[in-house]
Amino acid sequence: MKPLSNLSQLWWVTLNTERNRVYLLSSLEIEIEMEMEMEIEMKMKQSKFNRICVFCGSSPGKKSSYKDAAIELGKELVARNIDLVYGGGSVGLMGLISQSVYDGGRHVIGVIPKTLMPREITGETVGEVKPVADMHQRKAEMARQSDAFIALPGWYLTICYTYI
Repeated sequence: MKPLSNLSQLWWVTLNTERNRVYLLSSLEIEIEMEMEMEIEMKMKQSKFNRICVFCGSSPGKKSSYKDAAIELGKELVARNIDLVYGGGSVGLMGLISQSVYDGGRHVIGVIPKTLMPREITGETVGEVKPVADMHQRKAEMARQSDAFIALPGWYLTICYTYI
């Protein structure tokens, strides 16, 4: 679009190359068109999922890219208005993604066996923590709370949770 400065009111010219036509649009029409484009973009970012369970490690891993991926995934969940279900730990990749989603204003549900609470929860937790009796109940509760699953790097339990 190019402004036409010789007109009394601000008008813009846009060229539709598919139909070889030139349109003259007022600044108000441009504003309306931009708002419509923003609405379409927001609808495209909406997800059919309300909650996604993320399986990941209670360790940060050896590569900084793991940490970056956890934080970036958390931000993407927030951008798409998706809540997080995760393993409940406040350390490692679990801590990073939960903090990222929580800081973005979304709901966070951590599901953790009571026996792991002293080891995987250090300091203050974010969101809702659901203690369960064992690993089998943890997996069942995470599945019950979630619409979909994503696996980030983790220990062998990440693979077990994903495939079993």
